[in-house]
Amino acid sequence: MNVKEAIQTRRSVWNYQPKAVEPEKLQALIEAVRLAPSATDTQPWKLILVDDPAIREQVARTTFSKTVSFNEYSLEAPVLAVLAIEPDTIVTQIGGWLKKHPFSLIDIGIAAAHFCLQATDLGLGTCIMGWFNESAIKKILHVPRATRIGVVIALGYGVEPPGLYPKTRKAASEMSSRNHY
Repeated sequence: MNVKEAIQTRRSVWNYQPKAVEPEKLQALIEAVRLAPSATDTQPWKLILVDDPAIREQVARTTFSKTVSFNEYSLEAPVLAVLAIEPDTIVTQIGGWLKKHPFSLIDIGIAAAHFCLQATDLGLGTCIMGWFNESAIKKILHVPRATRIGVVIALGYGVEPPGLYPKTRKAASEMSSRNHY
């Protein structure tokens, strides 16, 4: 699979097979995140792969509630990847303050994209979740106080084959332009 195919094939997966993800595939995902670019090359993340069934269930239960149930599929995913945001270095702190731009949030997005595209190439499905109980996850995973949780990504083998549902996206002319807004 080339990059274009991974981009075209990748979609959010909400149903997972009860099949473990192989250690070599987890290692390839770690490497994809490790190689992601970041502001001033700080790599302000810690990737926590949660595949212990008891811990994984605890983390999954932080992504939904009785009133907000849209992430319940996280209980099915054999792995949850937690991308934690480490405190900024002084250089990125000052730069972010001066530019009013949270560089670490941009960096975590790039790392998540690397993770998801690599997963697609490996035949795995993912779904990035931004809705979760951060303090609960930090407690479960013993995350330091100054570290934030950026995203949680469900990971596993999807029930449906990749590409089964076509992506519905805006037309290129609606979401892009050249030389002006």
